[in-house]
Amino acid sequence: MIRKMMVGVALVMASMGMAFAQVDVNKADAASLDGVKGLGPAKTKAILEERTKNGDFKDWADLQQRVKGIGDKAAMRLSSAGLVVNGKPMAGAPAAEMKGQPESKPAKK
Repeated sequence: MIRKMMVGVALVMASMGMAFAQVDVNKADAASLDGVKGLGPAKTKAILEERTKNGDFKDWADLQQRVKGIGDKAAMRLSSAGLVVNGKPMAGAPAAEMKGQPESKPAKK
C-alpha cells in the first residue's frame, strides 16, 4: 500500500512540473496561449491576429508595442507564468513558482 502511495505522489509531482512548460508566443496556438495564466480569449485573439498580420514577434519590446494592453507589469506576470518570446523570458521576470510549494519568506531580523 505504501508503494502505491509513493507512486501516486511521484506521478502528481511529475505532472506539476509539466504544468509550467514554456509557451512561445510565436509558435503557440490559441489553446496553448489561453493556458498561460493572465491570458484570456480576448488577449489571445489579439496576439494571434497581430502575429498573422505582421509576422513573428522579435522580442518582448516588440510584443508590448504591437499588442495593446501588454505593458511592463503584464509582461512580467506573463513571463513568470511561462510565456516566452523566441524562447526567452522577459529580462528581470521572476521564474514561475510551482503550485503547492511554500513561498520563501525573508528571514526575520
